[in-house]
Amino acid sequence: METSVEGVVAAPEEAVAARVAVAPASLSPSRAGDFMQCPLLYRFRVIDRLPERPSEAATRGTLVHAVLERLFDVPAAERTAAGARSLVPGQWERLRESRPEVVELFADDPDGERLARWLGEAEALVERWFTLEDPTRLEPAERELFVEAELDSGLRLRGIIDRVDVAPTGEVRIVDYKTGKAPRPQYAEGALFQMKFYALVVWRLKKVVPRRLQLVYLGSGDVVTYDPVPADLGRVERKLLALWEAIRLATRTGEWVPRPTKLCGWCDHQERCPEFGGTPPPYPLPVRAVGSEGGVQGRMGPD
Repeated sequence: METSVEGVVAAPEEAVAARVAVAPASLSPSRAGDFMQCPLLYRFRVIDRLPERPSEAATRGTLVHAVLERLFDVPAAERTAAGARSLVPGQWERLRESRPEVVELFADDPDGERLARWLGEAEALVERWFTLEDPTRLEPAERELFVEAELDSGLRLRGIIDRVDVAPTGEVRIVDYKTGKAPRPQYAEGALFQMKFYALVVWRLKKVVPRRLQLVYLGSGDVVTYDPVPADLGRVERKLLALWEAIRLATRTGEWVPRPTKLCGWCDHQERCPEFGGTPPPYPLPVRAVGSEGGVQGRMGPD
């Protein structure tokens, strides 16, 4: 799971309006995915920084990730399924303190029945992890590792890796936990894109291609692995550069085209989306017209 380093936070509208809008300066896997899914969604999240309501599924994922991270604080022999389950209530309290907006998820649950069921689902996901990996045999080199690298083009890539394992031989494995189900084979490439993004960043930072990329799907009990090679990561880099040029062009022209898909049903911004009869807020950045040669007239703005 990638926790966005650009930030999509629930906040009062007036607090969002008070912020100074700036042009995008870096790219993370989540935001790259946003632009590929719907350029207008990218604008709402990165440039307008509109608030979004927390969801039970995403918050459960954050909770489970926190438990799996904290589990490695104890000696290997104490890393048991029962011990991991016992961490859930405490990590939920910490999450409520750090992100008070999640409390509203259960505001209409005075008896606590939905909350108890939701916490039980989180415990079940944590317990399933023990059927997929053996934490008594793992000593991660890094957990929740923030990484950032600048490509030769000047594009900055950044993100947060759930876990990095390093073998005695120096081989690197990048691991990501997913609390949902493994996608069908025809959609597997989309899930691997995030992992290849991380592998590219590690390659540029450490000059080492990770030996293995591993996706652990707690929702379905599947483990998907992929062993990248430099040619793979070169293709990912070219894709990201093309994506970044499209983002830069949209930033300068203010033309963020909505792309309707079945995912629109889960979008918090339908009331502002032209596809649903809405009107986006005024664009907060300067707009530059596109010239006859397809370029942008005037100074090209911050790189």
